Amino acid sequence: FTCNVTLTVVDDVLPSANCQAHTVYFNADGQAVITPSDADGGSSDNCAFTLSLDNSSFTCAEVGPNTVTLTATDASNNSHSCQATVNVVDNLPPTALCKPVTVYLDANGQASTTEAAVDNNSSDACGIAGLKLNKTSFICGEIGPNTVTLTVNDVNGNSSTCTATVTVVDGLPPNLVCQNISIQLDGSGNANIVPAQVLNAA
Repeated sequence: FTCNVTLTVVDDVLPSANCQAHTVYFNADGQAVITPSDADGGSSDNCAFTLSLDNSSFTCAEVGPNTVTLTATDASNNSHSCQATVNVVDNLPPTALCKPVTVYLDANGQASTTEAAVDNNSSDACGIAGLKLNKTSFICGEIGPNTVTLTVNDVNGNSSTCTATVTVVDGLPPNLVCQNISIQLDGSGNANIVPAQVLNAA
């Protein structure tokens, strides 16, 4: 006599999720992406399993340490999770762009420019913290082209530079004050004067 028996095999063993810390760097678009294997520190199970993350993409707002959850799930839907620290780093320098500027000397022989005048829409994926120009003031001895350097700093401590030409122009004519003089003709009916005799002030 024989009979058939249905034998149901049950896998009730949980996977063992094992996490590790991971550092990820931004790309040029200001994004950082990880995969489950990046946070996996040697997860295991008695059968085949898959790994998943609750967060795999990071933005500029998440620079620094972030806690993510790694979950190991086997074919029987048994699962186990652990937490990993993902350190998001922005090490990309900003894009520094400069443009030429022309400045004009004032009545005191001085001229100046600003970072905003030299900046040509510099940019950074995570934002610019500030601009710094190595030279902003000019005098008569610097008439003509002058090379200046603009430093662009982003919000995460990265910086880059560009150079621009600041052309200094003296567009003011001299201010002359003349004076009347009296001269005497010589025996031939002639007289000569020099400019200094009629110049009162300049």
